[in-house]
Amino acid sequence: MAAIVVMASRNAKPEPIEKTDMSNTLDALTAFSTAAELGSFSAAARYLHKSQSTVSEAIANLEIDLGVSLFDRGARNPVLTAAGEQLLRHARQVLAAHEQLTRQASLMSAGLEPQLSIVLSDTLHSLELETLLQGLETRFPELELETLVAEKEDVVDLVASGRAHLGLLSALPHYPAGIGHAALPHQGQFALFAGRHHPLARQRALLPDQLAPFRQLCLNTLGSPAPASTHPRRWLAPSYLMLLDMTRLGFGWAELPSWMAQTFGRDELVQLDVAGWPRPIPIDLVWSPGRRPGLAAAWVRQFLAGMSGEPLSPA
Repeated sequence: MAAIVVMASRNAKPEPIEKTDMSNTLDALTAFSTAAELGSFSAAARYLHKSQSTVSEAIANLEIDLGVSLFDRGARNPVLTAAGEQLLRHARQVLAAHEQLTRQASLMSAGLEPQLSIVLSDTLHSLELETLLQGLETRFPELELETLVAEKEDVVDLVASGRAHLGLLSALPHYPAGIGHAALPHQGQFALFAGRHHPLARQRALLPDQLAPFRQLCLNTLGSPAPASTHPRRWLAPSYLMLLDMTRLGFGWAELPSWMAQTFGRDELVQLDVAGWPRPIPIDLVWSPGRRPGLAAAWVRQFLAGMSGEPLSPA
């Protein structure tokens, strides 16, 4: 008898699993949300280009699926029930998430990368960066953007390792194999600065040799340590912003991006009058040729070339 029971259980057909038609569910949520917003099923039908019976049936089926009444149909026009008011907010969130999902999937199928990482150098003027970011926001609102700050060889290392897609830096004389690079049509500018109470701030027409008695504040990155020096009072820092603070506090003089000194040290820094300064600084864009750029990365490259009206040409 037990064997018969086992055989019967093996041959028995499993109960069918109820499946929810997601397309119908989304249509029903759309009908529910639109009817709630416009105040009637007929208005929702006109807006959605559906028949009123289709909208009414979709909402009725949704109520069955949810197990609650969404509308009180006793009045001339349907009125949201207490449950309907609470669930309306969730319905709109589902519809918004579906719209975002569809839009993001469409962009990704067209070649948009889900995330773009750019290494930025402080040699790039903040106004140029602002314009770049505004362009990305306008054209790729769903893009996840990561910005890193580094200088010189550190920028190259981040791109070469795959940590970043693109990098901007003050131009280097040489780049390692496997790194693509191109000169930007616009340049940065560096000048020499000291704190307003520093002895050098009161001097005019200085020669470079006259700076030697005073402490120099130098950039010292991980990938490009400052060269050895016999200067006994040199201080090193890993970023221009830190150098600016040290200069502002009167610890020495430093080479700084002019835009940064004028923006963050306007009343506390003095540009030194030294022969040969200020100096223009070429800016390069670097990337990994073995990594195919997505839509956003390709747009950034074209944007950075835009001021010259010509595509960036690899150096």
